[in-house]
Amino acid sequence: MYVYALIIIFFVIVAAVSTILIGVSRQNKEGNPEYETRTSGNMVRLTTFYIIAAIIGIAILLYVLY
Repeated sequence: MYVYALIIIFFVIVAAVSTILIGVSRQNKEGNPEYETRTSGNMVRLTTFYIIAAIIGIAILLYVLY
């Protein structure tokens, strides 16, 4: 059980560090005009990704606990 918790914590830390590194990158600070014009499509894809990831995470957690 602790192994699964450690694996999840590891992935959360890797995801957080990766997100921060992308956020402070020079390329991100310069911006991308094409990205900024397609904001609604990007938000829909990002939200869908987070929903799917949350469902998979909850399913794995429930599988491990029960």
